[in-house]
Amino acid sequence: MATWHLIAGSTGAGKTTVARQIADRMRGVRFSIDEWMNALYWMDYPEKNDFSWALERVQRCEAQIQAVAQQLAEAGIDAVLDLGFTTREQRSTWLKKAHAAGTECVLHVLDVDPKLRWERVCNRNQELGATYSFAVTREMFDVMETRWEAPSEDERRMFGPPPTATV
Repeated sequence: MATWHLIAGSTGAGKTTVARQIADRMRGVRFSIDEWMNALYWMDYPEKNDFSWALERVQRCEAQIQAVAQQLAEAGIDAVLDLGFTTREQRSTWLKKAHAAGTECVLHVLDVDPKLRWERVCNRNQELGATYSFAVTREMFDVMETRWEAPSEDERRMFGPPPTATV
């Protein structure tokens, strides 16, 4: 049976790095929302930060990612979903989608101190390395900070245990 791996954490937690590691280890297919947004939409982003504009396009990407992940599940291939999963609602919605697709669903939570995460973001913005998709401003970082809802122990128990050592 295929598994959907949900990688949850706030900006700069290391989600994409961990998603790559899990995809390699599980021989799964990775979907990173930042890469999709960068390839499809960021070039058209309005001059001023418009969160609703971005959210609408994130939702479009997520719908297509779900459709492809479902096809992979039918073929017995794991999907590693690097979509942020910053809110309980988003995690719950994807858990229901996984069950509807007939897949296992594992939640990997990256809980990293905000100061360290901001340092990582600044380094990523400067180095333009492997996990860089677009520059994250302090304003963007701060907005995402207000959205992060760490999963409770009860919420964590709704997901299956990771098939290998804890990430």
